[in-house]
Amino acid sequence: MSMPFTRYLYTSAQMRRIDAGAGATLGLDSPALMQRAAQAAFEALCRRWPQALRIAVCCGIGKNGGDGYLLARLARQAGRDVSVIALAPPQDTDSQRAAEAWRASGGFIHPFAGEHSLPVADLYVDALYGIGLNRPLQGAAAKLVDALNASGVPVLALDIPSGLSADTGAVLGTCVRAAATVSFIAWKRGQHTGAGLDACGECELAPLELPAHIFEEERAGACLLNWDTLLGLLQPRSRNVHKGFFGHVLAIGGDQGMGGAIRLAGEAALRCGAGLVSVATQPEHLAPLLAARPELMVCSVSGPQELDALLERITTIALGPGLGQRSWGHALWHRALASGKPAVLDADALNLLARHPRRFTVPTVLTPHPAEAARLLASDTASVQANRYAAALAIAERYHAVVVLKGAGSLIAAPGSAIAVCPWGNPGMASGGMGDVLTGVVAAMLAQGMGAWDAACLATAAHARAGDLAALDGERGLLASDLFVSLRRVLGGAAHG
Repeated sequence: MSMPFTRYLYTSAQMRRIDAGAGATLGLDSPALMQRAAQAAFEALCRRWPQALRIAVCCGIGKNGGDGYLLARLARQAGRDVSVIALAPPQDTDSQRAAEAWRASGGFIHPFAGEHSLPVADLYVDALYGIGLNRPLQGAAAKLVDALNASGVPVLALDIPSGLSADTGAVLGTCVRAAATVSFIAWKRGQHTGAGLDACGECELAPLELPAHIFEEERAGACLLNWDTLLGLLQPRSRNVHKGFFGHVLAIGGDQGMGGAIRLAGEAALRCGAGLVSVATQPEHLAPLLAARPELMVCSVSGPQELDALLERITTIALGPGLGQRSWGHALWHRALASGKPAVLDADALNLLARHPRRFTVPTVLTPHPAEAARLLASDTASVQANRYAAALAIAERYHAVVVLKGAGSLIAAPGSAIAVCPWGNPGMASGGMGDVLTGVVAAMLAQGMGAWDAACLATAAHARAGDLAALDGERGLLASDLFVSLRRVLGGAAHG
């Protein structure tokens, strides 16, 4: 499998077509793929838990269960003490053959008899349900998953944790919380965003030795961001340049009592290479912002008319941090968008957009968190999180803009385009001001001449990677302003020609 295909994320329907294509093109039948999957899973088990001598494999009735039976057989042959717990007898022919192979090796199959019937083990293997599950677990399956989660013993999930939607990353009722997941053939969309990240634990991909051409007829529709490719978007700077070469950002926001938000956005734009950054804010913030960051050109703006002179000389707008929804912020919002300048909208700029929808005709990036996304769609946060991919695309289409749907596994979507998924970031970034910093990073990329899609992708990746770098000193207590030095470091590879 060539490297580019390891970045693609597929739906369950696409995976079934890829499986079929492997059979038709390569002559690989389902048992052969099952054996390869079991071998890959066993190798992962040995690498991660070499001291796990007692292993209990929980098998379902389908092909995922078949993978489990074959894994159990391999582990038993290697000298491990292996138990197999089955919800019910396997239903398809291939899984039945896998179960017979387990029995032929001397193994027994124990029916699940309740939450107190799990055998003592050093490791449990979740081979209950594969990628086709689209309903909440019920009955014995739910009880078994609850028992696994309550055991305190690590769980290795095969392909995807049982109870997790492979397509959306939503948890379908109760769900296995795996310590690690081995994904077979290709990544599934649900593994890389939302609740899928916690459910899967540490993920690894087992391509099962399938060649790249198997994937060529299947357009993935989603992919993981690649840092080396993104960093190449920042052209090395020549020596004979000045600040005018790198754009002029106007950060608009900071209503009464909210000057910190617009300061964070403005400084982030400077730290990420914008040549000039002006800030239009309430008069009360003028002196504090200049004292804190004298490189910002802070302008006292009492009303929209005072924006006009600023808008004439800037290249990019960062609109929303601390803007508020009072008459002051509302008026500045209208005047800024009427200028027709490329822009990034966040926070209350998005809430105002939800109240006054429009389709953008200039490069525009929207950066909602799930609650803001729900307002933009006249929906609710739970519905957004239930299918983050669909929500991001729907916002992009509705407003004709590039969208960064923030959260665990941030998504970048554009009208009619594939979705990009950010694989970086950490829980320490769940703190006030992080979104304001991202707004400034996006604005800096737009100011330096990037299109909305490239700016959103590079900014999201740089912001997340800077957060990971800053979190090396600990996630708890991480501040948004801690990212400033880290942003310079992660973007430094493109600083000089």
